[in-house]
Amino acid sequence: MNWKFTGVILAVLSIFIFACKDDSKPDEGDLTFISFDPVPYNPDIPAGWPQLEQPADNPMTQEGVQLGRRLFFDPILSLDSTISCSTCHIPEKGFSDDNPLAVGIGGAIGDRRTMSLVNVGFVNSGLFWDGRAKTLEEQALHPIEDPREMNLSLSEAVERLQNHGDYSTRFRKAFGINHIREINADLLGKALAQFQRIIIVGGESKFERAMRGELAFSDEELEGRDMFFDANLLSLDAECAHCHNRPLFTTNEFLNNGITEVERLLDHPDPGLGEVTGKELDFGKFRVPTLINWELRDHFMHDGRFVSMEDVLDHYNSGGHRPSDPDEDNVDLLIYPLNMNQIEFDNLMAFLRTLSDTTFLENPDLQDPFAGR
Repeated sequence: MNWKFTGVILAVLSIFIFACKDDSKPDEGDLTFISFDPVPYNPDIPAGWPQLEQPADNPMTQEGVQLGRRLFFDPILSLDSTISCSTCHIPEKGFSDDNPLAVGIGGAIGDRRTMSLVNVGFVNSGLFWDGRAKTLEEQALHPIEDPREMNLSLSEAVERLQNHGDYSTRFRKAFGINHIREINADLLGKALAQFQRIIIVGGESKFERAMRGELAFSDEELEGRDMFFDANLLSLDAECAHCHNRPLFTTNEFLNNGITEVERLLDHPDPGLGEVTGKELDFGKFRVPTLINWELRDHFMHDGRFVSMEDVLDHYNSGGHRPSDPDEDNVDLLIYPLNMNQIEFDNLMAFLRTLSDTTFLENPDLQDPFAGR
C-alpha cells in the first residue's frame, strides 16, 4: 500500500469535509427563522378628535408599539445606561417631569424644559419647543445623541441593539428584517415614534365628559369655561382658546407670548423658532404646549420660569412684555392686560383643572415593561 498516496487522499477528504461543514454552519445573525406577521395597532381616539396621521412607511403595529415601548423605558440608549427616555418623560407626570429645565446624563442641565409628550402624535407643525424636527421618527433620535441628554452616538446605540438577542427578535417581528445587521437608526426612530403615537390623553377628562353630557360643570367651572372660550358676552374674555383650542388644547403654533422683556428681537436669550428658520421675526417664538394634564407637571414655559399655573395666569393677566418699537414687536396681538379680578381668576383656574385625565395610566401599553425587576 502506498501510504504517502493514502495520506494525501485523506488530507484532501478532510479539507473537503471541513469546507462543507463550515459552509453549512448557520449564520448566527440570521433572523428568518422567526415569524413575521405584524398585527395592526388601532389607537383609541376620542370622538371628534383629529385623525392620527401615520407615515406610509411606518404604520403602527402591535409589535412595533411594544418594541418602541421597551426602548422608551430602557436605559440601554444612554451612554452609561443610567437614564432612558422615560427618565424625563415620566407617565405619572404627564410624560414630562418636575424640573424647570431638562436634566440629562450625569446631571447635565439643558436650556429648556422637558416638553410633555401628551398627544404628540397629533403635532404636524414641527416638534420640540423650536420645531426643529419635522417628524416623530426624527424627533425620537435627537435626545439619544444630545450630549446633555443621553449622550450616546447612534452607531453605538445600534451596535448595542444588534448584540442584544431579545431586541434582534423584536426588530424582526416589528419590521421583518432578515438579519441583525439590518437593525439601524432608522428603525430605532420608527419604533420609538410608534410608541409615542399611542400617548393619547384627555378623552376622559371632566371637560370632555361634561361636554358629552355625562356630568355637569360646577358654577365656577362653567364661568371659567365661558371665559376660556369667550362663550358668554357677560363674561370676561380671557383670550385662552385662540392658542389652546379644543380638543387638543393647543393649536401647535409657534408664538411669542411676551414672557421675555427685550427691546430688539435679536436680544432674545433663546431665539426659539428663529434659530431654526433664521428669520428675525421668529425670534422668541416657541411651540404652544397642550394644557391637557397640566396639573401633573410643575414649572411652565419653555424655560420653566413659572412654578405654578397661577404664575402663568398672573403673566397673562398683566399683559406681559412688549417692545416699545413696533418694528421689533412680534408678541402675539392677543397678549394684553386682562384685568381679571380674584373671582374671575379663581373661576378660570377651576375650569383649567377640568382638563386633567389620568385614566391613561391604566393603559398597559403605556406602562414600564421593566417595572418590578
